[in-house]
Amino acid sequence: MRHDQIFLDGQFVAPASPALISVYNPATEALIAQVPAATAEEAIRAVEAAAAAQKHWGKLTSIERAEHLRRFADALTANAEAIGQALTAESGKSLQDASNEARYAAEITRYHAEWARRIEGEIIPSDTPDENLFLQREPIGVVACLIPFNYPVYTLLRKVAPALITGNTVVVRPSNNTPTSAFEIAKAAQQAGLPAGVLNVLTMDHATAAHLCTHPAVGLITLTGSVNAGRTVLEYCKTNIAKPSLELGGKTPAIIEADADLERAASDLVASKTTHCGQLCTAIERVYVQESVHDRFLALLKEKMAAVRIGDRAEDSSLMGPLVNASAQRNIHAMVERAVAAGAAIETGGQLPSGKGHFYPATLLSGCRQDMEIVQEETFGPIMPVLKYRDIDEALAMANDHQFGLSSVLYTESYKTALKVANNIEAGELYVNRTPADPYQGYHAGWKRSGLGGDDGKHGMLEFTQTRLVVMKY
Repeated sequence: MRHDQIFLDGQFVAPASPALISVYNPATEALIAQVPAATAEEAIRAVEAAAAAQKHWGKLTSIERAEHLRRFADALTANAEAIGQALTAESGKSLQDASNEARYAAEITRYHAEWARRIEGEIIPSDTPDENLFLQREPIGVVACLIPFNYPVYTLLRKVAPALITGNTVVVRPSNNTPTSAFEIAKAAQQAGLPAGVLNVLTMDHATAAHLCTHPAVGLITLTGSVNAGRTVLEYCKTNIAKPSLELGGKTPAIIEADADLERAASDLVASKTTHCGQLCTAIERVYVQESVHDRFLALLKEKMAAVRIGDRAEDSSLMGPLVNASAQRNIHAMVERAVAAGAAIETGGQLPSGKGHFYPATLLSGCRQDMEIVQEETFGPIMPVLKYRDIDEALAMANDHQFGLSSVLYTESYKTALKVANNIEAGELYVNRTPADPYQGYHAGWKRSGLGGDDGKHGMLEFTQTRLVVMKY
C-alpha cells in the first residue's frame, strides 16, 4: 500500500494532520493507498505559494513558459508507465489504457506549449484620430483545478497546461477516488524542473476545498464534474467574484437515420457506452432510432451489448471494468429498476453482479419514453435506453428536449440531414458518423446545464486569460 505526501511549493511535504483519505481499487475493493487530507492552513499555504510564484511565472515570456511545458511533457512521457500503474490501481483501467492516458496528457501539454507565439491581443480603431486602442491578454493569477475521477490524468493536464502557458499558476485538487496518479504527475513536474509554486497538488475533504476555492488570490476555478458540483463552485466564485469554467453533466443523444450504416453505428455506440464502464461525460446516453430500422438496429445493439464481459481489466483488457464505487453501482441499478417499473424492457444486462468489485453489466433498455428518468437523467454507467422516432424533425425535438447539451451524435449518409441537425441541435458538439472523442484542438463546451466556458483549443486556452484595454493618446 502506498502513502503519498502533498505537493506544495515544489516539494513533497509531510502532512500537518494525521487525517488520511483511503483509496480503493474499484475492481478488487482492496485498499491500495492512504493519502493525506490537507488542512485548511495547507490549502491556504498552497494558494499563497502559487500567488508568489505567479509574480515571476507570469512575467516570463510565453516562449520561456512553453519550454518548461515541453520539458514537463517529456517527463510525463518518460513516466507514463509509473503514472499508468497508479491510475490502474485506483481506477480499474487496464495498464495500457492508463499509460496511454498519461501519453495523451503529455500530448495536450505539448499542444498548449505551441500557443506560446499565438496568444494574441487586438488593435481596435478609435473614434478619436490621435488615439490607439490596444486590447491585451493577461493571466488571471491563481487557478484552482478540480479534477474528476474518470479521466484524472488527461483532465488534469487539459486544465493545467493552458493555465500555465497563459501565465497562471495552479493548485490542483484531484478526486479522492483517484489521487495517486496526480502525485505521480507532481513527481514528473518536479523532475522537469517546473519552478516551485507553479503547480501544487493537494488531496482534501470538501470543507478544505471550500477554503481553497474561496481564497481571495484564486481568480478562476475550473471544474469537470456534476451539475451539483458546478452549483457548489458557483457559490465559491460568489465570495470573491472568481471566474468559473465548468464542464458539467451530459446526456449525449445518438440519432440513427434509416440510411445509416447500422452495423458500424451499433459497434460505435456500444464501444462508447462500455468504455470505462460508461463513465464519460460524452458517452452515448440515449439512442433515437428511425422507426423503419428500429427493430433491426435494436437487435444489433443487443447482440453487441450482450457480448460485453465484465471483470478486472488489470487481468484482461478485453473486459469492461468497474464503476468508481459501490454508491455508483447501487444508484445505477436503482435507475434501471425504476425504468423497468415505468415500462421499459431489459433486452440484456440489468442484473446486479455478486462478488468483489463495483461492476455492472452492459444494459440495453427498449420501450423507453422521453419522460422517463432513464432518458432525462445522466446515468454515467453502461446503460443504453432506446426510443423510436418518425422523422428527423421529431428526432431533433426529442434530442433537444433536455436539460443537458454537451455532445450529440448523428448517423446518416445524407448531407442534407447532417446540415439540418448541425444547424439545429442544442449541444456544444455534434459528431457525424462517429462517437465523441474531444479533439484537443477543438473546443469542448456545453450548452444549458452542461456548463459554462469550456476546454481545449484556442478558446479553451483563452478561458485562462483576462483582458486589459490600453487607450493611448498621442
